[in-house]
Amino acid sequence: MSSHLTIIGAGLAGSEAAWQAAEAGVPVVLYEMRPGRETPVHKTGNCAELVCSNSMGSNQDSSAPFLLKQELRNLDSLVIRSADRHSVPAGKALAVDRNLFSEEITRTLEQHPNITLKHEEVVELPTEGPVIIATGPLTSPALFEKLSELLGQECLYFYDALSPIIDAQSIDMDKTFFASRYGKGGADYLNCGMSREQYEAFVEELQKAEKVPFKEFEKPKYFEGCLPIEVLADRGPQTLAFGPLKPVGLNHPETHERYHAVVQLRKENKEGTAYNLVGFQTKLMYPEQRRIFSMIPGLEHAEFFRLGAIHRNTFINAPELLNGDLSLKSHAHIFFAGQIVGVEGYVESSAMGLVASLSAMARLKGTALIPPPEETAIGALLNYVAGKEGNYQPMNINFGLFSGPEMRIRDKKKRNQSIFRRALERQEKWLVDLEGIKRYRRPKPA
Repeated sequence: MSSHLTIIGAGLAGSEAAWQAAEAGVPVVLYEMRPGRETPVHKTGNCAELVCSNSMGSNQDSSAPFLLKQELRNLDSLVIRSADRHSVPAGKALAVDRNLFSEEITRTLEQHPNITLKHEEVVELPTEGPVIIATGPLTSPALFEKLSELLGQECLYFYDALSPIIDAQSIDMDKTFFASRYGKGGADYLNCGMSREQYEAFVEELQKAEKVPFKEFEKPKYFEGCLPIEVLADRGPQTLAFGPLKPVGLNHPETHERYHAVVQLRKENKEGTAYNLVGFQTKLMYPEQRRIFSMIPGLEHAEFFRLGAIHRNTFINAPELLNGDLSLKSHAHIFFAGQIVGVEGYVESSAMGLVASLSAMARLKGTALIPPPEETAIGALLNYVAGKEGNYQPMNINFGLFSGPEMRIRDKKKRNQSIFRRALERQEKWLVDLEGIKRYRRPKPA
């Protein structure tokens, strides 16, 4: 058994795993292939670089995403701490300045005395452990081949898409307005209102636009929570108006005009020089994106810092392959973490990196990890990853993953508040159980 922890991949999960172990005094060797070997979507060699969005999900009180973030705060999460420090206005969501966020995490890991960061591609899996594989949905082809051999089966996959980012100076602000839905929170979103005629013309062009073709051997499989906008448009002419372009609660704050649909843009950085088209992940050809998105009021002359793109995401059949501590059933010294285990979302990936790190640290100490209580968000997510029966697909944290008497409360608000309170109570007790592996400060009362 090795005396140090090896982590392959310095995305969100790998960065969180490295930080947790290093802070507990465990020597860590962290591998990241970028920038020497690039991926289809990353732009830098930074650790924890965000690519799909700059949003860490809802910060709505008593919501499942907020609960997961709060649990991670109680576990001294580097990812959440950096996100809080570099947050940008986004209504009830936690969004970050993605450059400042990843730069801080990179700097923190590089300067930690217990972490050795190596910018090298790993093509052979270590035979001694513990080893955490946190290569994410864009695992390199060479390592993917080794993993396929190790697992004895093909990895599952689905397709994910990126939404465009627009230069703020190219937006016609006279045709847009700042507001949050129903006036909740600050006026953090830039809104582009559309009449019925404008909306219907927009949808028609989406439906007949030229898309990026799939290879002959590829079958398109999307995560339902991140569908390309043109796929939604193909499901019916009003699908977008009831989905990402929903106008409800977004009347113009001055004229009180009501719209048939509203396109929302969210700040990409603190300076407000770049905006992300919310819900506009797409696989349209680049010229089609420029042409069709210019039909949106206020974006007629939009200039793009990044156009939408499509890439193949890989994940393993975790319930079949992994133990409850995220170790591989066939090779117990190997752990998996992050999106590659089948969780969807930045925060969810970070949470699985943290669990894998605790499990690996326990293995080094010759003990076993006491799993997070199933009443917590981390525990509920881990139960899905390690115990889902039937068709296994990527999943965000949501209250549908929870069980217990609270689920029988009919009032949704009271039910969620009850789940929230119980989760934090159970987590506080779990922190005591973890003291043999790592000590955490007890959380403040919620």
